[in-house]
Amino acid sequence: MRKHKKIAILTAGGDCPGLNAAIRGVGKTAIVKYGMEVIGISSGFLGLLDKEYFPLEEKRLSGLLTEGGTILGTSREKPFSTSKRHNIDKPNRIKETYNELGLDCLVCIGGNGTQKTAALLVNEGLNIIGIPKTIDNDVWGTDQTFGFDSALGICTDAIDRLHSTANSHKRIMVIEIMGHRAGWLALYSGLAGGGDVILIPELDYNIEVVNNYLLKRVKKKKPYSIVVVAEGISKPYADQSAASYLAEQIELGTGIETRKTILGYIQRGGSPSSMDRILATRFGAYAVDLIANEDYGKMVIKKGEKIKDINLSEVGSKLRLVPEDHKLITTARGLDICFGG
Repeated sequence: MRKHKKIAILTAGGDCPGLNAAIRGVGKTAIVKYGMEVIGISSGFLGLLDKEYFPLEEKRLSGLLTEGGTILGTSREKPFSTSKRHNIDKPNRIKETYNELGLDCLVCIGGNGTQKTAALLVNEGLNIIGIPKTIDNDVWGTDQTFGFDSALGICTDAIDRLHSTANSHKRIMVIEIMGHRAGWLALYSGLAGGGDVILIPELDYNIEVVNNYLLKRVKKKKPYSIVVVAEGISKPYADQSAASYLAEQIELGTGIETRKTILGYIQRGGSPSSMDRILATRFGAYAVDLIANEDYGKMVIKKGEKIKDINLSEVGSKLRLVPEDHKLITTARGLDICFGG
């Protein structure tokens, strides 16, 4: 009987601040607290398919807390997709690599797609622990994912900077924020950055309502406006960005010079915030405690101020979206911030 457990860690999906902090949290807790052997899987699930991995010793984990990106690399490989890669059965190849390495557990750090894959691997008989990350904050079951706070700071800073330009030129500035189908990042950064209009996918909007609101601001001697828009809002043309569509419609409907800014991947880069470093570390340490207790098939979550866990089977394909009666929306409406409805 082996005395110490052997685990592997992978990071999958899009990168975000805090991944290295989570890797460190898992690795150092496993090695220092429990004496486990730790393996790093390269490039997400692709590393399991291509059998690319390396030992993660304690010294390799030093200095990771503040670093952006992921030392393991990542990919958007989906092993349960219908497409065949090199004519192999992907789930079986993953099980083969898992067994060859003699793993007791695989830690999957990622967003919705990663946690869905993790749940399917549990069904294949593997011991899995999931750790949720994404700047979108849309993983179901947890109050917050690491990566969100860092991106929020970046978005808020960008909105702050647009105020001076908008004021100098008496323009309307439209800034597009990431989030896929969830409006968390746009809502929070819009409120923190003093946005005048905030449009999110969860709330229907009418462009005429938006334009009338902006014209009223001009009549009130407010010569410029900031429009914060989530990338996933509804629009007539799928190939047109949210910011492009809105800037075009606003200038056409108001006659006021309007410019767009799309932050893009800037939101996902750089060093993690203090809060994300702490959250990622707590997630990582808790994940290893679950492994030590052989409590597999779980995803680590944050509920209030506590770190807990739920069954990966519960996460599925669900999304955590902004409810229409969210307290921040109520607060923003009381400040005369327009949501387009």
